[in-house]
Amino acid sequence: MRKILVTGGCGYIGSHTIVDLLEHGYEVISIDDNSRSSAFSVNGIEKITGKKVKNYKVDLKNFDETQAVFQENTDIAGVIHFAAYKAVGESVAAPLLYFENNLFSLINLLKCVEEFSIPHFVFSSSCTVYGNPDSIPVTEAFPIKKAESPYGATKQMGEEMLTDFTKNGACDAILLRYFNPVGAHPSAILGELPIGKPQNLVPAITQTAIGKLPKMKVFGNDYDTRDGSCIRDYIHVCDIAHAHTLAIQYLENTKNEGPCDIFNLGTGLGVTVLEAIQTFEEVSGVKLNYEIAPRRPGDVIAIYANNDKAVNKLGWQIKYGIKEMMKTAWDWELKLKAEADSVKNN
Repeated sequence: MRKILVTGGCGYIGSHTIVDLLEHGYEVISIDDNSRSSAFSVNGIEKITGKKVKNYKVDLKNFDETQAVFQENTDIAGVIHFAAYKAVGESVAAPLLYFENNLFSLINLLKCVEEFSIPHFVFSSSCTVYGNPDSIPVTEAFPIKKAESPYGATKQMGEEMLTDFTKNGACDAILLRYFNPVGAHPSAILGELPIGKPQNLVPAITQTAIGKLPKMKVFGNDYDTRDGSCIRDYIHVCDIAHAHTLAIQYLENTKNEGPCDIFNLGTGLGVTVLEAIQTFEEVSGVKLNYEIAPRRPGDVIAIYANNDKAVNKLGWQIKYGIKEMMKTAWDWELKLKAEADSVKNN
C-alpha cells in the first residue's frame, strides 16, 4: 500500500479525504497541530473505515518537528497539503498571522519533500486566487487577479511557490482550486466543526437553525446578482475529497502534462446566499432567523467554476447536489446536538 501524508488531516476536508484515500487502498498518516481542528476526527475516520490513522500533533512551522515525521516515515509516496488558516474575514483583520502560518508551513513541508525525494504533492488551493473575475464561469486559464483578502494572497503565493519549486524536478504537483466545500459525510460521523463562531455560510446556517446562534447575518443584499446576495459554487465535501484521491492517482500514472497542473473543483453552478438559505429551509423544515448586514470586506461578488478539466482529465464526477449538501450538513448538526444532550443528561 502506498503511504500518503495528509497535513491538516483532522480538519474538515482533510478528514473526509483520508476516508476516501483509505477506501481506495492507500495507507495514510496525518499531521495536524489541532489548533483549528479536533483530534476526535481520527476516531470518526476509524468508525467509518475500520482503520486506524496515526496523527502527529506537529506544528508545520517548526521545521525540526516536521522533518522528524519524514524521518520516521521514509516510505511516503505523496503529500496532500491542507493545513492552513482559511477564514477570509480573520485574514483581513490579522494578515501577518495568515502569512506566517500558511507560508512558513508550506516552505518547511517542501524542504522535506525535496530532502526525502517525495514524488507527488497535491496542494489545497482556492477559487479566491481569481479575485473578482471579469466573467463567469471561471476556467483554470483565467488570469490571477489581485486577491481580495490576505487568505487569498497566501493561496496565490503557495501556487507560485509550487510552480517554481516543481520546475527543478523536485516533485510533480497538482493545485486543486476549491470553490465552496459544504456538507458532511452521509454517515453523520464526520462534518464541519468550526472553532468559535463559524466564518462559512453553511455551518452558520445549521448552528442558527439548531439554536447555537440566535441569528445569522447575510452580508450584503445590494450586489449586482439576481437577488442581491453573493453567488458561490457550493460543492459537497465528499466530492472534493474524492478529487484528491483522483489527483494522487493521476500523478502516479504520470498523466500530468507538466510538473505542476491545476484543476478547478466546483459544481459549475452558482447559488446565491439567499437561495442556499431557502434550500436549507426546504430540506430541514426549519425557518431560519437571519438578517441582512453590511457587505463584508474581502468578499467576492460572484464566482463559480468551469469544471470541465477535472471531469475530463481526472475522471471526476459530482455525486451530490445542493439539497444533499444541506441535508448532510443538517444531519451532522443534529447528531452533534444529540451527543451534547446525551452528555448533559448523564
